[in-house]
Amino acid sequence: MINEDKNPWQVLSQKEIYTNPWISITEFNVINPSGGKGIYGKVHFQNYALAIIALDDEQHIWLVGQYRFPLNQYSWELPEGGGPLHLSPLESAKRELIEETGLTAQSWTELQHIHLSNSVSDELGIIFLARNLSIGQAQPEETEELQLKRVPFEEAYQMVINNKITDSMSIAAILRLKILLLENQL
Repeated sequence: MINEDKNPWQVLSQKEIYTNPWISITEFNVINPSGGKGIYGKVHFQNYALAIIALDDEQHIWLVGQYRFPLNQYSWELPEGGGPLHLSPLESAKRELIEETGLTAQSWTELQHIHLSNSVSDELGIIFLARNLSIGQAQPEETEELQLKRVPFEEAYQMVINNKITDSMSIAAILRLKILLLENQL
């Protein structure tokens, strides 16, 4: 039986390779679990990753479309963004929802924690469900060129099934909500 609380990696040294306001990259010299020496790179995120399912009374949600530079392609996804580690994830999610969609919500539920690429990063994603919505004016950042659309939840679910939504937090959130709706937990 493996002891889940015991770290089988031994760190011999570490060196920060790169840092900016969003990430830092550290290279570790290690002894791996099988006893061999090697290196391991870790990307540390300076923010939480946040995703919000804004679900209205008619069972529609809002999707945000934008061109994603790292992927070199357009992406449909939930309203998402980063929240500083020293602030409440909920307060950052509320700000992000207004920024990208103009929506505010009276009811917030934390649905899921998700590690987005845990073989190389420590990024923690937090998914919220926002309900009892009011529509306002979006306030996108200057680096964002966003398209917004309101779709029936079932259409968004089919977009996940048909690989039209490939963003991991959006997929996790939509599938989680689908399960909760099927189990009549919402």
